[in-house]
Amino acid sequence: MSKTEEFFNYINEGYKSKGDFITLGAGMLGEETVTNALVNIPLKTLNRHGLIAGATGTGKTKTLQVLAENMSEKGIPVLLMDVKGDLSGLAQPSPGHPKIDERHEKIGIPFNATKFPIEILSISEQDGVRLRATVSEFGPVLLSRILDLTDTQSGIVAIIFKYCDDNKLPLLDLKDFKKILQFVTNEGKEEIQEEYGRISTASTGAILRKIIEIEQQGGDLFFGEKSFEVDDLTRIDENGRGLISVLRLTDIQDKPKLFSTFMLQLLAEVYETFPEQGDSGRPELVIFIDEAHLVFDEASKALLSQIESIVKLIRSKGIGLYFVTQNPKDVPEDVLAQLGMKIQHALRAFTAKDRKAIKLAAENYPDSEYYDTKEVLTQLGIGEALVSVLNEKGIPTPLARTMLRAPMSRMDVLTEKEIKQVLDNSRLIPKYNETVDRESAYEMLSGKIDKINKEKTEEARKKEEEKTRRKSSSTRSRSTRQNPIIKVLTSATFIRAAFGILKKVLK
Repeated sequence: MSKTEEFFNYINEGYKSKGDFITLGAGMLGEETVTNALVNIPLKTLNRHGLIAGATGTGKTKTLQVLAENMSEKGIPVLLMDVKGDLSGLAQPSPGHPKIDERHEKIGIPFNATKFPIEILSISEQDGVRLRATVSEFGPVLLSRILDLTDTQSGIVAIIFKYCDDNKLPLLDLKDFKKILQFVTNEGKEEIQEEYGRISTASTGAILRKIIEIEQQGGDLFFGEKSFEVDDLTRIDENGRGLISVLRLTDIQDKPKLFSTFMLQLLAEVYETFPEQGDSGRPELVIFIDEAHLVFDEASKALLSQIESIVKLIRSKGIGLYFVTQNPKDVPEDVLAQLGMKIQHALRAFTAKDRKAIKLAAENYPDSEYYDTKEVLTQLGIGEALVSVLNEKGIPTPLARTMLRAPMSRMDVLTEKEIKQVLDNSRLIPKYNETVDRESAYEMLSGKIDKINKEKTEEARKKEEEKTRRKSSSTRSRSTRQNPIIKVLTSATFIRAAFGILKKVLK
């Protein structure tokens, strides 16, 4: 048996699947693609999370596109974070190319140009289905972690939420939260102190500064109503294909705080909403987080801990998380350890730091008698990757240098006209894009503050009137009391004596 035949059997045995699966591509021995040595991913293990890594320009985004397409075809809904703006092309079929046909011939699978059902979402001013969440939905713990508050400040946030619950004050948007911060340190200070304890003005000032930071990054657009229902991410079209929701994020690359806030809230909401699924044959939803370092770079230790907990627990809800980034070291080790599928595109060794990163990246993969992993990582071509996934028993498959299949949809963005067509056909825009600003904490507290101020003004007026009345009464009292000297001078006896003396003088 030749080495090629041995390798063919090695890959087919390692990647065989009894249940349904996705074909990612074909294994490569050296520089040669071994036709029909297919690298398959069981649908059963797609909720075990994954990583797509590699240097800029090596094909990470196209790999993400391939996975999303094939999941959609299998009836699995997908959510994509489109940070670079090049994933909307999923809505149109690939125009095809001779090189694509040549690639698929080498792999051993046919190429079928196809368009997929997509929904365009937005958390900023870009067009799309508006994603929002209320402050109340975050809750005091999650909001405190996102704002990176101290224990004392977190305690104040908990008191604020408790006060609002007790007094039926809905916390919907950031202006609601800013208003309650103002209230507890001014007009409502005595009321809060009597019921919940003293609140430090310095602490509320620090919390307000954190709120303003998120507000300046566009948080005022994200916080509010109508809240997005995560069940709308799990729709299936009339042909049985999973909907691909494309979240446009091209204008928030310089707003990592908003991005990480949204991501954590979304994952928490999904975890709270979805029922336990157990060990099913396919996931309920797969989420791809492109430019994943934007989530982790700005995260505090408390926030990282929250993310790690969610990653560990959310797979039992049938949710798969896939992080897309340049280097595996961009992802915290505790999160990296939870990722069952790893697709590693080429890394570049320009500096000593790069070479060290390649060595560390190589250690994330199983040993192979067919590859020197560290060497192969620098030799991979565009559209090639080292792949290791979990088989149906949860055991890592053999490491395979893989020639990846091409996307079936367009590898480019939609035109403005095509985007408008997608938006016009959206079932969710009428549901979520109407601005709702019902009476909430801001309006209720504004009314309460006005009432308190009117009462204080009225009390001050009454005190001033009482003071004026007393002063006037005192003046009248003094004016009615006769001076003793004047009393003597005006007495009848004094007057008669004075006239008697005057008569004697005149004689």
